[in-house]
Amino acid sequence: MSADTRPAADGPPLTRNQGLVLDTLTSAQGPLSAYAILDALREEGFRAPLQVYRALEKLVGEGLVHRLESLNAYVACRHGHGEAHETIAFAICDRCGDVRELEDGTMGDELNRLAAEASFQLRASVVEMRGVCADCAA
Repeated sequence: MSADTRPAADGPPLTRNQGLVLDTLTSAQGPLSAYAILDALREEGFRAPLQVYRALEKLVGEGLVHRLESLNAYVACRHGHGEAHETIAFAICDRCGDVRELEDGTMGDELNRLAAEASFQLRASVVEMRGVCADCAA
């Protein structure tokens, strides 16, 4: 399926730029900043950061890409749900930079309980855990 016809979840097809950004993140070995994505796509005609940011905004909204706030970087969703997640967690290794996407329904339930106790209506949450992966700890 080409980049400009692949559906984004149950929404409209991805544009050419969205498909190229998603393909770049999917093939990346780790998280990429918007500027790293721009550099990777210059040969495809990308010239301005706004082109990348617009594509990322749509991809994040569709749940195909996640933003890692602490790294100011993006990763493709590795679970392939193609939907926005209520709660998602990432384990980020401070030594090698490995990022693992973790999902557990009970985590979302617990965060919703905590939010309700604080009279807060939780819409979405991203948990970023920083530490050392098993390979680096060995």
